Amino acid sequence: MDRPEIIMAPGPTPVPPEVYLAQGSPLVYHRGPGYGDLLREVTEDLKRLYKTKNDVVIFASSGTGGLESAVANLFSPGDTVVVPVAGFFGERFAKIARAYRLDVRTIDYEWGRAVDPADVEKTLADTGARGVLVQQSETSTGVIHPVEDIARVAKQAGALIAVDCVSSLGAVPFETDAWGVDAAISGSQKALSATPGLAFVAISPAAWEANETAQNPRFYFDWSLYKTAYALSSPENPFTPAISLMQGLRAALRLYFQDGPDRAQRRHELLSRAVKNGVRALGLDLFGDHPELAWAVTAVRAPEGIDGDELVARCRRDHGVILAPGQGPLKGKVFRIGHLGYYDRLDIMRGLVALELTLESMGYPLKRGAAVAAAEDVFSQG
Repeated sequence: MDRPEIIMAPGPTPVPPEVYLAQGSPLVYHRGPGYGDLLREVTEDLKRLYKTKNDVVIFASSGTGGLESAVANLFSPGDTVVVPVAGFFGERFAKIARAYRLDVRTIDYEWGRAVDPADVEKTLADTGARGVLVQQSETSTGVIHPVEDIARVAKQAGALIAVDCVSSLGAVPFETDAWGVDAAISGSQKALSATPGLAFVAISPAAWEANETAQNPRFYFDWSLYKTAYALSSPENPFTPAISLMQGLRAALRLYFQDGPDRAQRRHELLSRAVKNGVRALGLDLFGDHPELAWAVTAVRAPEGIDGDELVARCRRDHGVILAPGQGPLKGKVFRIGHLGYYDRLDIMRGLVALELTLESMGYPLKRGAAVAAAEDVFSQG
């Protein structure tokens, strides 16, 4: 009997039925009070999630569009920016900045390392850079970078800081205002468990000041157009919005705030610990610095003699469980298990059973049930 696959990659995540129902509801007209109420509720909930009193704007795009909007709105051609690169998405932020003719100074790390704020501080002092572009959760490695400390050294140097928190917002602690983040970019398809297609950016007063003088070209992603449209008595988008996706996002945010962000983050930590203990019980090694902080995604080293990509392919083919392969230089060397968003304990158990069976079919010696038992121990304590 065919059954739906379960996605256990770091996004897009499974989607609750309430979100699908909301997206299948009749559209509200985007130039009227119905959409104004929708937009107002979504932006206010996103502010709560970001822990900010600042403006939040929403685009119909992937998270990458939100990252591009930060580069376009904060800087001018020739501006120097510091970009720590410790994985695939650090490289992407650097590529976006180069596309806008910025002077990009990378701090290159071995993939799997966490960014050292002291390196950022030194590079800022050496270059006088105008900004720092960094991930909180580097999805390709699972590593959580110390954004609070990086933001502090950026502020001390008088630099702006833009943070890619696409795969971390809602899953791990993030405090936009308290940490002094100028642009915080995230997306709908991760910890909130909405469908892909929406990006949102929290924008500080210092970022708005930069926006006024930045000379990079922009049109659709021009933050000021959204700010003006949101300020109308009945808020609206400057362009036709993705109305059905916005309706789904509202439903996803309502579900998220039913329990509250603190409880949601505790759930992410619990599921993360269960996955990691289960993986270790199979004799596998975790990948990346400080895995105990990686509540969104767990990166695992493929055991010797087993190709990580082949493991991922077999797990999907034989058991309907979708894991994520390694990226870039980690291709074939690691695989990744996502546990952010709409997952619960039995989803984790199913994923670990599929991993056990796949490894056994590939000739890896293990004790059946070891991963599941380790996860059960975590859940019984949690």
